[in-house]
Amino acid sequence: MTSRTRRDVLLLVLAALVLLAPGLGLRDPWPADEPRFALIARDMVALGQWLFPQVGGDLYQDKPPVFFWSIAAGYLLTGSLRVAFLLPSLLAGIGTILLTYDLGRRVWSREAGLAGALLLLTSVQLVVQARAAQIDMLLAFFTTAALYGIGRHLLTGPDWRAYAAGGFAAGIGVITKGTGFLPLLLLVPFFVLRRLGFAGLWTGHGGARWWLAPAALLGGIALWFVPMVVTVAISGDPALVAYRDEILFQQTVTRYAASWGHREPWYYFIVQVIPALWLPGTLLLPWLWPRWRDAWRGRDGRPWLLLGWILLVVLFFSMSPGKRGVYVLPALPALALAAAPFLPELFGRPGVQRALFGLALCVAIVAGAAGAYVGLIRPEELARLAERYDVTSVAPLVAIAAASGVALAVFRPSRGAQAWAATLLVVTCVQGFWINPMIDGSRSGRDFVAVVEAAAPADAELGLLSYREQYLLYLTRPITNFGHRRESRDGDQEADDAARWLNAAPGRVLVVDDLRKAQCFGAAPAVPLGHANRRDWYLVAPPADTACAGRGDAGAARVYSPPVR
Repeated sequence: MTSRTRRDVLLLVLAALVLLAPGLGLRDPWPADEPRFALIARDMVALGQWLFPQVGGDLYQDKPPVFFWSIAAGYLLTGSLRVAFLLPSLLAGIGTILLTYDLGRRVWSREAGLAGALLLLTSVQLVVQARAAQIDMLLAFFTTAALYGIGRHLLTGPDWRAYAAGGFAAGIGVITKGTGFLPLLLLVPFFVLRRLGFAGLWTGHGGARWWLAPAALLGGIALWFVPMVVTVAISGDPALVAYRDEILFQQTVTRYAASWGHREPWYYFIVQVIPALWLPGTLLLPWLWPRWRDAWRGRDGRPWLLLGWILLVVLFFSMSPGKRGVYVLPALPALALAAAPFLPELFGRPGVQRALFGLALCVAIVAGAAGAYVGLIRPEELARLAERYDVTSVAPLVAIAAASGVALAVFRPSRGAQAWAATLLVVTCVQGFWINPMIDGSRSGRDFVAVVEAAAPADAELGLLSYREQYLLYLTRPITNFGHRRESRDGDQEADDAARWLNAAPGRVLVVDDLRKAQCFGAAPAVPLGHANRRDWYLVAPPADTACAGRGDAGAARVYSPPVR
């Protein structure tokens, strides 16, 4: 690395920390996914069970364990779950930016690499995901690492070592989330473009060495897969056998081909996700497209290798009936790289700067309009938000609008890129230091758990029906539950099981929502606990409905004991 490269890396790391880290450690995990992942990681550390993730006493077979390992490692390192649960996404975001910079630098120039990395850093979807504890940011890091290694070979090669390392990174991506193999699809546009005579691509012949990346991918997968399968085979435990089969088949092939949730139309990513979440990159498409067209006519395969891969990724996810916006995040760095060689020139164009300025202006206007609407026109909405989410003021929205307005006045339309970056910084700082701490107690479920523990007699056995992971995360006493996420599979049976448990011994109380209360606990003595997770909750005592209890399975109850803090 040259001194200029080292300065670039330092600049990018500092810029990423300033933009992405505000509020780190000031909030707890929030639904839907964060509490579950944090709970699994905390229990990994407490139980020493690293191979088979567990949640609430059940095996958790929805996802492989790499992301949980990363949170657990952060927890061991920092001793704070509040910091640890967000740390992997933050570090993955920084790593993804640095990989984008270095590949752009090697393929085109230092200026192109820096411009591409800064475009990625200020992209909406990366900012959102690097500040959230979902698996997808870590997956994006591993897919970008795979893209980096394979791309170095295909674009600046030969570099078989980087090619194999890229395959290994893809394998780690697979045991992070099953779609980590997608960077290997980069070989498809590579051979097509090379056959068409495009320049800028490695022209050598690899023979059997082309199998290095797929073999390394299998090696990466084997780090977890082999110990897991061997342990299952040795133990013969039916629960572990079911875990193996579900994570290998139900949560991969079936989930892709016949998804049971998040069903969206085929055009979901193209119309509803990419135009908004890939800003400001999508805003630059009117200027980028003519340059990509000229690259095609000039037979420059470098940007088209990346664009071809993006098209394959979007097509792959569009073919599945189940879709979420985060699925296409791994393709975002490739867009920044495909744009990178043209960005230094584009950022010098007044029209591009005005467009970015207009984007920042829209954020300021929306924040100000939302604050005025809730605060002045519909004050009853503020009362509702205060009751449910502890949002007691529209001042944060006003602050975003005012501070963004100052940034717009300082930078003016001639420096729209700086205005956009400053506006993003305003949003992340106000959110991280003001909004998140204000609503954390309600949003995380911590306040609700405090109400439950205060209402439940200290000497009573406490049960929880249709539990949420955040409730287990904050409980300080043992809790009986009736299985993880049974509500979506067999909610009626879960209520019957809970009714049987409640009636089976004196001194038991059960937390139920309004739906289950009407089903099996309508005549039971009940204490209202308030509203959480869009439902009203009650603490009920025996007796439950005898018909429900008669249908219940006593073996469904399991006791979860929080680790000693």
